[in-house]
Amino acid sequence: MLIKECKGYELEKEKSNTSEDFFNRSELTFVEDGAEKTLHVLYVRYFDEIFPEFTPFKQDPVFVQDEYEVNFKDIVALVCLLKNPGLRERKRVYINSKHEFASYFRDINFSKLPEIFAGVHQKNGFELRSPLEFILQP
Repeated sequence: MLIKECKGYELEKEKSNTSEDFFNRSELTFVEDGAEKTLHVLYVRYFDEIFPEFTPFKQDPVFVQDEYEVNFKDIVALVCLLKNPGLRERKRVYINSKHEFASYFRDINFSKLPEIFAGVHQKNGFELRSPLEFILQP
C-alpha cells in the first residue's frame, strides 16, 4: 500500500442549524492494487483537546517533519488504518465514543509516525509494507 497523503481539518458550519463545527475530519489517501482510495474519519472535535490522555504528544503540532508541522488531526485516519487494516475497504468512519477513539491509539509506535510523513513529503508517498511495523509488540 502506498500512502499518498495524510491531512485533517475542522469542519465549518454551512447552515446555522447544523452541527458541523463540533467535528473534525481526518483523511488518508492511499493506493492499493492500482486503485486510489481515501479513508475519511469523522470524529468529535473535543478529542483534539484530550489527545494527551491517550498519546505521548502534549500539544499541536504533535511533531515537525522537514519543517512541515503535523497536527493531531493529520494523524487520526492514519492511526485508525494502522490499528485496523480492514478499514482499507471503507470510505468513511464515524467515531463519537471517547473509549473507541482512544482504543485506536493504544499500542501505536508513535516514534515511527514521522517516517510516514517524511516519505509522503519527500518522495510523494510512503510504501507501507505491514501495519504491524507501527504497532508495539508485547
